[in-house]
Amino acid sequence: MTTQGLDRDALVEAITRQILASLQGGGAPVGAAGAGAAGGCASCTRSCAAGCPDKVRSVVAGGASRVEYHGPGDDVPTDLARYIDHTLLKPDATAEQVDTLCREARDFHFAAVCINPTWVKRASEQLRGTGVAVASVIGFPFGAGTTAVKAMETRQAVRDGAREIDMVINIGALKSGMYDAVRDDIAAVSDACHEAGALNKVIIEAALLTDEEKVIACRLAQQAKADYVKTSTGYASGGATVFDVALMREAVGPRMGVKAAGGIRTAEDVNEMIAAGATRIGASAGVKIVTGERGPREQY
Repeated sequence: MTTQGLDRDALVEAITRQILASLQGGGAPVGAAGAGAAGGCASCTRSCAAGCPDKVRSVVAGGASRVEYHGPGDDVPTDLARYIDHTLLKPDATAEQVDTLCREARDFHFAAVCINPTWVKRASEQLRGTGVAVASVIGFPFGAGTTAVKAMETRQAVRDGAREIDMVINIGALKSGMYDAVRDDIAAVSDACHEAGALNKVIIEAALLTDEEKVIACRLAQQAKADYVKTSTGYASGGATVFDVALMREAVGPRMGVKAAGGIRTAEDVNEMIAAGATRIGASAGVKIVTGERGPREQY
């Protein structure tokens, strides 16, 4: 399979060398203050949006477009609410829980809710005219569906009211070196999104890839005109890491969005991901972060 101008060896060598020098040379990524620096983040047990609003304001001022949050709506300062995606992707989520999610998003003027496709129409009806966007997931969580089905599912979600889509790549095809197939798969969803003004965020499932494959996946997503690359679904063996976020940021450059998701449980985790280059954060452990409780890693 051709890579349509993707110089794999040169690209991987250059980016990996740069990232390794940054991350393994005894320091944090360029621009990182380091989690646990002044301000007490290392011991913080609350979410950034609720517990450290001034720090979130500085992140927003630096260019972050969204921060996801799952705790009580009235804990969030009103000036930060429009940057927050209120998320519920559990397979056993109920209609009542989705209604609560939408009510909180409406009452506190969150930027979006993120839900499974079956709930998009319900959420869209409840949020119509409120300014709260609806986001949904495609090919979630394994990415192994056919391109035609992913594109069809995307168009259905968009027709039902979704304005942001998080799709999972065909992981097996990537690992088989079928780069054209992966690019075409992403492009089909990008086209289905963009023809209706929606965004496409591409989940590469980094825990299942080598560093070379992560870089290639990011560049393929960029070539396929996706709007974001995203680390994880939260259903694989591992979630987001600082190294992966920094590698992905270097791979796509400064203009494309990078979303860190999967296994993010603390304010310290959030700060590290943002410092590494993430412009959005996905975490379904928001309530545990707010209350300070510890539990097993949750999926996102």
